[in-house]
Formats: sequence, C-alpha cells, structure tokens
Amino acid sequence: MKANIRTIDRSLRIVIGLVLIALSLTGVIGLWGWIGLVPLATGIFRFCPIYTLLGIKTCKRY
Repeated sequence: MKANIRTIDRSLRIVIGLVLIALSLTGVIGLWGWIGLVPLATGIFRFCPIYTLLGIKTCKRY
C-alpha cells in the first residue's frame, strides 16, 4: 500500500473521524457516528482505497 493521501487531507480525515466518534459516544448522533472509523483509519494509514480505484493521489511524494 503506497500512501495516496497528503498531509492536509490526512489531518482533516483524522479530525472528522474523531469528531464523529465523539458525537456518537455522547449520544448526539447515534450509531451512525461510528462511520467515523473509516476516515480515521484512512487518515492514520495514509491510504484510501477509493482514491486508488479512481486514480487520485493527493500525496506528491509517492
């Protein structure tokens, strides 16, 4: 797996994932907040399978 997510994209994914999970834990948005695990995982691993399928790379180094 080569990284295909840039630093800004990565940071936004991690923040959005954590916010969704926190909102779910506090009961604000219910179980749908656990979908935040997806952007959190893609941000941590710097790899998005959908970007690979579409041929998108926001990471210039790799």
